[in-house]
Amino acid sequence: MSTTGQAGRRVPLRRSLLSLVVLAVTAMLSISMSGTASADYRVDYNFFAGIPFELTNPGGSLPGSNDWSCKPSAAHPDPVVLLHGTAGSRQTNWGLYAPLLANEGYCVYALTYGQLDVPWPLSELAGMRTIQSSAAEVATFVDRVLASTGAAKVDLVGHSQGNVVGQYFVKRLGGADVVNRFVGIAAPWEGTYADQMSVIRTMGKALGVQNVDPLLSLGVCQACGQMLGGGEFMTALTADGVYAPNVTYTGIGTVYDELVVPVTIGLVPAPNATNFLMQDGCPIDFSDHLGIAGSPRVAAIVLNALDPDHQRPVPCQFVAPFTG
Repeated sequence: MSTTGQAGRRVPLRRSLLSLVVLAVTAMLSISMSGTASADYRVDYNFFAGIPFELTNPGGSLPGSNDWSCKPSAAHPDPVVLLHGTAGSRQTNWGLYAPLLANEGYCVYALTYGQLDVPWPLSELAGMRTIQSSAAEVATFVDRVLASTGAAKVDLVGHSQGNVVGQYFVKRLGGADVVNRFVGIAAPWEGTYADQMSVIRTMGKALGVQNVDPLLSLGVCQACGQMLGGGEFMTALTADGVYAPNVTYTGIGTVYDELVVPVTIGLVPAPNATNFLMQDGCPIDFSDHLGIAGSPRVAAIVLNALDPDHQRPVPCQFVAPFTG
């Protein structure tokens, strides 16, 4: 038996099969030697990009995230752990960042913490329990990430409440020893003076829950009250300073944030903190509290913060509120 070659030649079938086997083995060896194959996940600059994944795979993980066989490269030795905001989850909050970071060669991990014991999709309106209990979940998760990857430290990227949860882990649960960089998107570092219930309603509607007010009336968001400026919890958390001294921080905020009020609570100056206000030099950026986590402008800043030796241009373009 034979098959036709490129120039009309008749090539023995056994030889062509052997060539395919050699190519396949070579490709496998190449992947093995490089650690993992390069990723090519779809990146959608939209805060709600993760919602379809949650609706089709409830409680699952986004493409590019939670690959427990991933081994960090020399270029990106620190795995990145994503910490969602109030009423978010590992899928609904990070539809942009999980594939983006995986495509950049990072080992990316995300958990859902502070869940209530309620049916789906209400269970994915997470971050409801106390900051302390959610931070303990983060500590356990980070231990698993370090054990799986063999890394010495992780980098954290938080959105909204995720920053306070991460900060409690860093400052009160020993996380400062295993966290290198902490990127805070819309971080209420000093406590907010805004009503946080609106974001829960918004996320509920995105998941198809039209009325979460009966749930809210039960006072189920224990974390919401803890994040209030001047309150007992935030006063205690910042009593020894806003930041942990041996962690490098990046703060990213917007003047249109409805929940981080005033915006300066997320842009606290310090020698180990670099802060970015989205409207500085870019008045067409209308990111709000949700849209900021779907913005290409913010994404560039996050990538630069995680890899400061390889800076890329930060675009100035129209960024819509709500979606990014």
